[in-house]
Amino acid sequence: MLRRTMVALSTAVVVAVLAPPITIAQRPAPAYQRFLSPASPLEVVAAKKVDRVAWTSFEEGKRNAYTAAAPGFMPVRLTNFMTDNGIDLSGIRISDDGSTVVFVRGTVPNRDGWVANPNADPNGPERSIWAARTAGGQAWKVVVDQGLPAAVPELAPDGSAIAYVKDGQVFRARVSSVRAASAVDRGEKPLITEWGVQSAPKWSPDGRKIAFVSTRTDHSFIMIYDVASHAVKYMSPSVDFDTSPLWTDDGKSVYFLRRPGLAFGQQAQQGGAGIGVPNGPAFNSNSQSGRGGRGQGNAAVQAAAAGRGDAPEVAQGPIANIPGLAAPAFKGGYTLSIWKADVTTGDASEVWHPQLTDPVVFTNFANLRLAGDHLIVPFNVGGGRGLRGRQNTPGQGPAQLEGATDEWERYYSINLATPNAKPVLLTTTDGIIEDQTSVAVSADGKTLYYCTNAKDIERRHIWAVPVAGGTPLQVTSGEGIETYPAPLASGKILATLSADWKMPQSLGIWKLPAASPTAATATQKIVFPASRNGFPMDAHVKPQLVMTKAPDGLEIHNQLFLPRDLKPGERRPAIVFVHGGPVRQMLLGYHYMQFYHWAYGINQWLADQGYVVLSINYRSGVGYGRSFRNAANTGGRGNAEYQDVLAGGKYLQSRPDVDPDRVGIWGLSYGGVLTAQALARNSDVFKAGVDLAGVHLWGSSLDPDAVSFKSSAISAIDGWKSPVLLVHGDDDRNVAFQQTTGLVQLLRQRDVYYELIVFPDDTHESMLHSRWLYTLDRMEKFFRKFLGKNDRTTTNQNAR
Repeated sequence: MLRRTMVALSTAVVVAVLAPPITIAQRPAPAYQRFLSPASPLEVVAAKKVDRVAWTSFEEGKRNAYTAAAPGFMPVRLTNFMTDNGIDLSGIRISDDGSTVVFVRGTVPNRDGWVANPNADPNGPERSIWAARTAGGQAWKVVVDQGLPAAVPELAPDGSAIAYVKDGQVFRARVSSVRAASAVDRGEKPLITEWGVQSAPKWSPDGRKIAFVSTRTDHSFIMIYDVASHAVKYMSPSVDFDTSPLWTDDGKSVYFLRRPGLAFGQQAQQGGAGIGVPNGPAFNSNSQSGRGGRGQGNAAVQAAAAGRGDAPEVAQGPIANIPGLAAPAFKGGYTLSIWKADVTTGDASEVWHPQLTDPVVFTNFANLRLAGDHLIVPFNVGGGRGLRGRQNTPGQGPAQLEGATDEWERYYSINLATPNAKPVLLTTTDGIIEDQTSVAVSADGKTLYYCTNAKDIERRHIWAVPVAGGTPLQVTSGEGIETYPAPLASGKILATLSADWKMPQSLGIWKLPAASPTAATATQKIVFPASRNGFPMDAHVKPQLVMTKAPDGLEIHNQLFLPRDLKPGERRPAIVFVHGGPVRQMLLGYHYMQFYHWAYGINQWLADQGYVVLSINYRSGVGYGRSFRNAANTGGRGNAEYQDVLAGGKYLQSRPDVDPDRVGIWGLSYGGVLTAQALARNSDVFKAGVDLAGVHLWGSSLDPDAVSFKSSAISAIDGWKSPVLLVHGDDDRNVAFQQTTGLVQLLRQRDVYYELIVFPDDTHESMLHSRWLYTLDRMEKFFRKFLGKNDRTTTNQNAR
């Protein structure tokens, strides 16, 4: 039976919730439930050879996989997970022929190897890979394994098998509803067992081979596994780090990235017996370092192997001034190159490396994409649009990295078929390109689609540019928000996740013109969800962009939600919302990330309840350039972002339609950080707050003179007078539950009123929809209690 316990103290109220009370489900649907009621897609993928898409959806806690195909794109649900049980569903993939989808159920294990179990299933949690046929039939489990890694399994082009890495070895499981005969085909034993640490398995286009990386601490190899012969072949093995295998379309060759192996000054391995195996010069006995060749080196060595370039520091003491002793490089001084290998012979040769005299000198590659003969790479350099900074003298070192920092993310194209080809800047638009879900290459390899806020900084739209270079064209525009571009096989259709200020996230199908796609000619059809019964679209208000200015002069972008029935002369209570991250940006519409999608809906609900709501995009968030993102003295380095929140609170107090004595605040994660800061530092402004999973002590120092301590909310704890509702799951993998444990001890000693909701076995953002409804029910009562009843009168009311 689900229970709730209540403990009353003389000066503080603590409500510990073991699980949401069942009475919530028996009541008539409250307003907040209706705002969070519609089904919304979370991710979308497209098949390479047919016009078919697949996506995952969340609907009041029910997580399912769907598919739809041309020409009608009628949604078909592939799974039957129809309970709010908190089991996550993510990482959907679709085969090239569109016949099969796979996805993962269950969270990534925490530090203790525990998969989240928010519904307290006595059988324990499960992490598994599932599959379904798009032609119909029940979905089934392919692999059940608590130790499955975070990386999404690689699906064979024909959907017959999946490949993934666990415990440093490559596994393969047959995608069949019939139990496989062998342990290898069931994913119970590795398909490939090799020395070192294996990673990045990639199927060949015909599904007959698998390319993967084998890391041996100070170097790594590209290896090709032949499925039929069960044999492996090394691609031009060397002393360097070979990573990022990419198959050519014909399956005869593999491109890969090569970086120098570890120089003596970077070698951190622990030695062994014998004079030939001493400790590496950078070995630190206090850190975990790998033994020679096993591929289990420390994090810095593994980072070097992954091509991130943050190799271990050279050991202390004098270092001989010998070129190549402390830092490795290829002949000519460059530190990365692209090679092409013949998978039949294993022979490989360099096809490209950066020229140190070029305006753009690449020092690292990540998230590579191959589009025909063009390599698509994200890279950011000094100076706007690839170069606005001051250059060095040609021939005397890298030609960028001096002067101003480029404010925006850039993608380049390198023609690997042309010797010494110069990189071509593709994304000349000035705007954020947030992550790998923001970029997609067309099925024919000729067009790069990307999601950006160029020309509309408070939203997201899709742009397109030829991979060989050219002028980017805007594909979508208006007051909508379009993300997750997924171009379909025919080249005539683009799928996106689409929303606007009163339409939650939906699946949009865009019909592209035969000529170059532009925003003037592309048309959209919403295909999912088919309906939103009970969703209060008419109760929404169009948020307004409001600019505030912090005391140091920095301008801050905010969204203001005014109640629909606000009349002249009225003074309403107000609530500030602060997002998490902080690498987030709230938009003028429904967000593309799940919690912020809910948060936007919650802010709309609060406005519908009569509150004036201000959502603040404080410094260190994204969307406004790298200088804004990397603002000085934020977080534990000085808490500079709090001044933006305080400026927002004072802005609300200055409005003639806000009661200055009834301003509240709420937020999750970094939003919880800033909620706690507001209550501790300015209870005179913020009269109540809801702090979900916030950080209250930056770092671990309790020294009152330490910058991290002075930047923390608890350093101002004696000023905390306003009541707070604290919410936290004790299996939080982002913010330690101890952050709330410690704060409660401080609040108790200071007679600060607090209410507490603890969700056992739950994560950073509760996995159970019912718990969100319970939280909002408590949040509604809490704000009404301490900001005063929202009776829409013109008289100021003091909540205290």
